[in-house]
Amino acid sequence: MFKKAVFVGLLVSTFSLPVYAERSSKEESAGIGLGAVIGAVTGGPVGLIVGAALGAKVGGEMHERGSEVESLTASLDDSRKQVVSLEENLRSLDGEIRTLDGELREAREFAKPELITLLAAGIEMDLLFRTAEDTLSVTTTGKLGQLAASLVNNTDIQIRLDGFADERGDAGYNQELSVRRAEHVRDLLVATGINSSRISINAHGESPAAEMNVDSFALERRVSMTIFVTDEPSVAATR
Repeated sequence: MFKKAVFVGLLVSTFSLPVYAERSSKEESAGIGLGAVIGAVTGGPVGLIVGAALGAKVGGEMHERGSEVESLTASLDDSRKQVVSLEENLRSLDGEIRTLDGELREAREFAKPELITLLAAGIEMDLLFRTAEDTLSVTTTGKLGQLAASLVNNTDIQIRLDGFADERGDAGYNQELSVRRAEHVRDLLVATGINSSRISINAHGESPAAEMNVDSFALERRVSMTIFVTDEPSVAATR
């Protein structure tokens, strides 16, 4: 009789936890009930208490796992939204690039007649060399390469190279130096892809300076490069 009273008391105390039940999650409540049933069946009143405690622990872990799943699901949803947003931005950027490319093509076509007129008259630029040297600086070589790359496919454009040296030193040496300078520029252009048949060379040797000073001498150590067209109708036909 005493054991029965103890059992009933424990049973009532175990399932009479309103405050705890209110603060517990559904998973925890389910865990307590499950543990109590298993404990009562297998171990009597003591088993009931142990089972209830074990059920609460299992229920708590279920609650934590459920929270983790909800958090991961929310994170996955955010990631999907970010992917969708990035895809939309990429499509928008691609459209802008296509628009700019079209505008650039139109600008090129619009400017081509003016360019043809300018090339018919010839565009001249000077490539300067250091004293007694027959190779260009790295900076000048890079800029020349950029220009040459833009001329490779414009096969109607011709290039004339006129080599010079300042008037100091032996005249024969200066003549040879002007040849080497012009040939150096030609080789750079050919290396970029311009056919050598489009390039002509003239070596002029010494070039008198405007004034007898270092700055004036520097301007005469040069290769004058002139780009021009000889057959304007042919160029116009490429428009």
